[in-house]
Amino acid sequence: MQGADCELTEAVHAAQGGDEAAFRAVFRAVHPRLLGYVRTIVADPDAEDVTAEAWLHISRDLDRFHGDADRFRGWAARIARNRALDHLRARGRRPRECGTDETALVDLPSSADTAEEAIAALGTSRTIELVAELPQEQAGAVMLRTLFGLDAKRAALLLGSRPGAVRTANHRGLRRLAELVERA
Repeated sequence: MQGADCELTEAVHAAQGGDEAAFRAVFRAVHPRLLGYVRTIVADPDAEDVTAEAWLHISRDLDRFHGDADRFRGWAARIARNRALDHLRARGRRPRECGTDETALVDLPSSADTAEEAIAALGTSRTIELVAELPQEQAGAVMLRTLFGLDAKRAALLLGSRPGAVRTANHRGLRRLAELVERA
């Protein structure tokens, strides 16, 4: 296990014991990639809400999780995928909402560190936009294998596919991404 994986494994175990600082470390380590994965399934305005809902489920069920950093990333990705698919199903059943009055939100302070989020977004936002242009199976494979760091077997379980198909979709997706980057 590599250094970052060891640290994440330790943080997950500490968070399971109620250590809030450890949970923050787990969140910081996993959230950007998890959000990127959700963005390949759900359109951007709703992706953050779906990811937040996934984190609610992750925090609620954390004490039932068993495994290392790699298993945790796969477990979190499965929860996020399920929330995203639930969101898409629910959106298909209800009418779209009209515009909302956001003036009341202007005075509410944010608990997020804006500078930290902006720095993280600079490196990944364009990549995720390009990944979202790929066919769905390639986008899922690239996000889970390359950006999220899952092995082909775990990614295949999440995507409901075979490991070989995931490796192929990842390879084709990366090749397509290279073409998109060259054009840009």
